[in-house]
Amino acid sequence: MAQDNPLDRIFPPPRPKKKSALPFGLSIRTAVLGAGVLVLFFCGTLWTLNRFFPGNPLDESKPATAALNALPPVTRTSVIIAPVAVANLAIRDALEANAPRGLTGKNENPLADLLGEADIGWTMSRGPFGVSGASSALNISTTLNGSLRVTGQLANQGGNLTGALGGLLGSRLGGDVQKLTTRVLDQRADIRGNVSVISRPALLPNWRIEPNLSGQVALADGGMQVAGLKLNVADQVKPLLDKTVSEQIGNLSNKLRNDRTLETAARKQWGQMCRSISLGAAAKDAPNLWLEVKPTRAFAAQPKIIADWVILTLGVQAETRILPSETKPDCPFPARLDLVGAMDQGKVSLGVPIDVPFTELNRVMELQLKGKTFPETGNAPGQVTVLGSSISASGERLLISLRVKARETKSWFGFGAEATVHVWGKPTLDRENQIMRLTDISLDVQSEAAFGLLGTAARAAIPYLQKALADNAVVDLKPFAASALKSIDASIAEFQKPVDGVEVEAAVTGLRLTGIEFDSKNLRVIGEAEGTARALVRKIALQ
Repeated sequence: MAQDNPLDRIFPPPRPKKKSALPFGLSIRTAVLGAGVLVLFFCGTLWTLNRFFPGNPLDESKPATAALNALPPVTRTSVIIAPVAVANLAIRDALEANAPRGLTGKNENPLADLLGEADIGWTMSRGPFGVSGASSALNISTTLNGSLRVTGQLANQGGNLTGALGGLLGSRLGGDVQKLTTRVLDQRADIRGNVSVISRPALLPNWRIEPNLSGQVALADGGMQVAGLKLNVADQVKPLLDKTVSEQIGNLSNKLRNDRTLETAARKQWGQMCRSISLGAAAKDAPNLWLEVKPTRAFAAQPKIIADWVILTLGVQAETRILPSETKPDCPFPARLDLVGAMDQGKVSLGVPIDVPFTELNRVMELQLKGKTFPETGNAPGQVTVLGSSISASGERLLISLRVKARETKSWFGFGAEATVHVWGKPTLDRENQIMRLTDISLDVQSEAAFGLLGTAARAAIPYLQKALADNAVVDLKPFAASALKSIDASIAEFQKPVDGVEVEAAVTGLRLTGIEFDSKNLRVIGEAEGTARALVRKIALQ
């Protein structure tokens, strides 16, 4: 039996080396160095491929998409209805400027046998007009002040006058009837009264107004003595005054009926509407857009009369479209004004197509998807994180390409892999919330196979990804609508400047989205701007 060496207890002998478990006699150091070389080779290969063969990973296994025809210039029908309030004061001033202030007349001698050489004449002046509205008619009134004058000499034909007057007046004249035959007459009497005119104006299809005037004269009773004979002043003056006033009303009616003021004002506004309005750029790096407004039809309702105003409701129908450049539309003024029934007061309905390039949609969509993980909780067997996205169009659907990373949540190592998947969806406009949603979402067949290569966990994440796209693949269209709304509102500001006694107030109060369509490059949203419009006329210059 070998004896124990005390030195071995102080200095333990070295242990024998274990043989390497690596095949072919490789050491651990050698294996580590080899793995490092493989990693460097793999990274170098990826760098070389990206350097000399660049490509977008979102295009991997992308389904073929057919190019769509460019969206044609769209034309929408727009309507502007504006009540035009004409002040009674403006009507009064127009009447003051066109109605004569003084009237004169001469009546036939009512007592030809007795006053054969006497003249009976009158002069009359009117006061200021008063205009008020009541019961669908305008009441126009003025006062009359004047005098009746009898001049000349009494006639004495064969002594008949002497006998007649002697019998009538002899007792009061002391029998001196003969002196009357040489008496020169010059007597006056005051006349007071008023004229009332009623107007029921009506629009005509030829841009004229039929005033429908009718009037009457009322005089205060009064008399005068002429050579002892009492004459009723009202009876002597009223018949001829009625005739004179009737002639003046007829002249004024003809002037109003042929007046071109309404047509001239309408032509001016028509010309201002016929133009292109700059909308600016719908998005960054997008071209400037122009809204072409081309009025095509004019219509109106019959006047409505209230206490201090006459309301004319006029409407214009126009074709509107969005174009990439300014145009000079041709808008012939309509020779006929279409007369319609009662209309909504102050309505603006302006069709506005808004084109949004897909480059802008890509930017908006990626902001909402990139970096998101679905499902958000780790309870599912797998999770998918979106690394990038892009949108393209094909047929009636949009194709969303997603670069995703899928990983198993139940694995201790959390293994994962990247892949590009493509999802189809149909764009739908949510009018209430003014957003575009994707509906009928389905995973492309090739993408479903790609998910299968990522493992069971990735396939389990497919329903979560589809639901996430339905919830998150939305485009908020309100900023685009707000931009168009601001541009339109600014463009109509110039119409609100008072011109020749006419004040126009117009404003766009909202923009609602009504439709959606697209081609290979742009998404077009059809909007309808709503607003109010009205005009006040404080001065009328008859033409």
